[in-house]
Amino acid sequence: MVNTYNVQVTISLTELGLDDEDLQRKVQNLLPQLKKVDGVEDAGLVAEENAPQGTRSISGYVWGLLKAQVNPAHIKTLFKFLSDRFGNKRLKLDLEAADGRKLHVEVSNAQELELAIQKAQDFLNNTSNS
Repeated sequence: MVNTYNVQVTISLTELGLDDEDLQRKVQNLLPQLKKVDGVEDAGLVAEENAPQGTRSISGYVWGLLKAQVNPAHIKTLFKFLSDRFGNKRLKLDLEAADGRKLHVEVSNAQELELAIQKAQDFLNNTSNS
């Protein structure tokens, strides 16, 4: 049975300071790893038609963006995975709950990570109560 309560997470790597080729290589390398993270139900590139305003695309996909469908119980696992991969580099994460509510967080160090995890868990707890 498909879990309709999964959270869509958009991960932006555009703040890593990489040129376009290195950025896309980083995204391509991260994608198979992301798919193996506990609680990630699906992961992929962001299609050009879903591109946020002001972003660039190549071959129908947006530069530096990934999306994942994540079981809410495992959001902390996803955040820790990303933190382990990128350390003190700035990551932007957008969460969208099944009811359409959205949360934007940015993380660049361990303290911000813990705060982002708490915000995400509070956000998701409010989703399940709706």
